[in-house]
Order: sequence, then structure tokens, then C-alpha cells
Amino acid sequence: MIRGLHHNAYRCRDSGETRGFYEDFLGLPLAEAFEIRSTQTGREVRVLHTFYRLGDGAFLAFFEAPEQPFEFRPQHDFDLHIALEVDAGHLRAMFAKGKAVGIETRGIADHGFVESIYFRDPNGYVIELTCKKPGHDEALDPTRNGARGKLDAWQASKATAGRH
Repeated sequence: MIRGLHHNAYRCRDSGETRGFYEDFLGLPLAEAFEIRSTQTGREVRVLHTFYRLGDGAFLAFFEAPEQPFEFRPQHDFDLHIALEVDAGHLRAMFAKGKAVGIETRGIADHGFVESIYFRDPNGYVIELTCKKPGHDEALDPTRNGARGKLDAWQASKATAGRH
């Protein structure tokens, strides 16, 4: 049985720059950093792996691998974003903080069951801070919202669209 998320890991350009955003700006404490010099198969590498602790005990992690090519580009929200839960007061405070320090800051977007703001980290990743609205749990209850039927209808509409 899956008990929860331990960490998600992403590449980063520069560990110091990444730490500045996640620890100094977002307030996620750096929990660990270790260098990896060889893989389990014995291949020599030079990688720094860092972990930032979330309030629920899970982590966001990053790999800096200067000798390994990786295309960093600004991500589109629909392609990749990292959503972190906050309360409504913190959401508004972080929105103001982002604007004040000149970080790309978008929102506040009302998605019905959550409100969200968006930043772009130094690696191009979209970071969403989101707070639950009243009715959140009911809105995400598949016994009430018909999630499977909506997915099935979406799949059927794609198949039908492909026949024209």
C-alpha cells in the first residue's frame, strides 16, 4: 500500500540559486544535501542531491548534474507544475511577497475548490501555492462528482473527433 509522497525530484541548474528560491523565498528548510559520485551500476557521476522539507514531512528534491545535458526551459502550467498547499492568509502574503521581490507572480486564480497563485522558480518550473476553499473535499469526492464518467466521456470525445 502506498502511504504517501516521500519526495518528488527535479533537475536544477544551480543548487545555490534553487536553495535561495525554495528556502529563502518559499520558506522550505533545506533538510539534506549529499553528493553522488557513482551510480548503482558503477558509472562515475558528479551530482548534488538536495531535499527541502514540506510541512507534512514530504520533500521536494533536486539534482544538480553539471556534466549531464538537460534542457531547462520555462514550463507551461499544463506541462508541469508543482502545487503546494497553504492557508488563505499565507497565499495572500506570498502573492504580495512575490510581487515585492520581483519574482514572476500570477493569480489569484479561483478554481472553484481552491484558490491559487503561481511563481516561476530559477529552473523554469511553475510553482503553485494553493489553498482549499469551503467544499473542497466534497468537490474532489469521486462518489459525488462523477470523475470516472467525465474521464470516460473525454476519452470517447477524442475517439469521435479522430474519425472526422
